[in-house]
Amino acid sequence: MDLLQQIVARAKSDKQRIVLPEAEEERTLRAADKVLADDIADIILIGNPDNIKKLAGEWGLNNIDKATIVDPMNNPKSEEYAEKLAELRKKKGMTIEQARELVTKNNLYLGCMIIKTEGADGQISGALSTTGDTLRPALQIIKCAPGISCVSGAMLLITNQKEFGENGVVVMGDVAVTPMPDADQLSQIAVTTAATAKSVAGFAEPRVAMLSFSTKGSASHEVVDKVVEATKLAKDRAPELKIDGELQADAALVASVGAKKAPGSDIAGKANVLVVPNLEVGNIGYKLVQRLGGAIAIGPILQGIARPVNDLSRGCSVDDIYYMVAITACQAQDAKKN
Repeated sequence: MDLLQQIVARAKSDKQRIVLPEAEEERTLRAADKVLADDIADIILIGNPDNIKKLAGEWGLNNIDKATIVDPMNNPKSEEYAEKLAELRKKKGMTIEQARELVTKNNLYLGCMIIKTEGADGQISGALSTTGDTLRPALQIIKCAPGISCVSGAMLLITNQKEFGENGVVVMGDVAVTPMPDADQLSQIAVTTAATAKSVAGFAEPRVAMLSFSTKGSASHEVVDKVVEATKLAKDRAPELKIDGELQADAALVASVGAKKAPGSDIAGKANVLVVPNLEVGNIGYKLVQRLGGAIAIGPILQGIARPVNDLSRGCSVDDIYYMVAITACQAQDAKKN
């Protein structure tokens, strides 16, 4: 069973309620139909019920009637959501009128309010929306997980070189959100990426390498100092976490190199989670591994939010959405344990 099949199996083992706020978009509706057919998650569609049913009929989607459809313009809970949203945002000056506008005309805000009031466990958008549009209501309504103030994005990298990572699978963060994290933010990225490695990739034991261009003092620079400090802070945040740094990428991944450059390290040569020092490195790095190395890249998976809210590329496929539902469900399972 490959990793994606394992993720789907874990999602099915404890079904979660996932909101799809872009329900009248074709790829999203087709993915929802496939998810419902395979019984992976309970789906909440936000949109005009008549339009959704009409489109499902036109496209031959026979499982959409298993979904819960929320009509934002005719929702009996609209006032409850508006009052709650206005209360959450009153310090930022939001009025009840503005809140009513958002929960009736902005499906992403409505979806996050459904999660906030415990009517759902996670949300996915991005087929029609920007990353900013996806994140804004999540951060305003659901907010970050306890002890976390930095949202980031992890990428699952699957290679045919089984000697690396966890049988060829490596989780990398941050590849999507925070451009220049400071040491404290980088420590949070390390902890949340390790959590993603457990909840989504299924790693029993994340082994985190804090990457740099230096290994254990081989170079001196303020950016190296940041990684060293972040490693200490991450250990303080999660004493049970197996983590080491600073390490160069080869020292983190290759046993023989790790033994030479960082003798005595429990992580060097054995890392299955890679934390990069900034977004530029992460984004460039995973794309090089994907394009030149032939790795399969899955994500980015947003992390650090109290309940999972994930972002899609506007060029996403039906399968991309289908698997992101399963990933979000796995994150939701983990969030309920914490």
